[in-house]
Amino acid sequence: MIDEEGFRSNVGIILTNDRGQLFWGRRIGQNAWQFPQGGIKRNETPLDALYRELEEEVGLSPHQVEVLGCTQGWLRYRLPPYLIRRNQRPLCIGQKQIWFMLRILAEDSAVRLDACKHPEFDHWRWVEYWEPLREVVFFKRAVYRRALDELAPLVFPNGVPARPAWARRRLQRRRQPR
Repeated sequence: MIDEEGFRSNVGIILTNDRGQLFWGRRIGQNAWQFPQGGIKRNETPLDALYRELEEEVGLSPHQVEVLGCTQGWLRYRLPPYLIRRNQRPLCIGQKQIWFMLRILAEDSAVRLDACKHPEFDHWRWVEYWEPLREVVFFKRAVYRRALDELAPLVFPNGVPARPAWARRRLQRRRQPR
């Protein structure tokens, strides 16, 4: 579903293990890594979409995860102009996402990237909490930062680990006036 501003409604899924590491998937046939995500269909709640996408992209059922929480509101990103399909109607200029933090309850062997007809990922690994900020495609980086910042206390109730120096420098550079 694309809203009147051109943003597609979507859920983002951050899956953590009991060591505070995050599921990181490589898009099929590409050297591009990301969290699972997917569109919210008409008459579907974000939670319904979460469970559908989780099963399609990661092969996990609701009983194999624990939902720890979600972002308070929509987080938006715009697509770069070269990725906007100008001939499609309605025009989609980006995504608005509700991000969910989940803890896996099953063994790693329960993850199945081939659970659907058209797999999204061809490889996955566990990464340290802030690593996705280094590897995600540039136009999703700010949304990932906001989601990870907001949801970190759900994973680390006794204190969120500091961002690595490389992540702090990048954020500081961005905030300086031009």
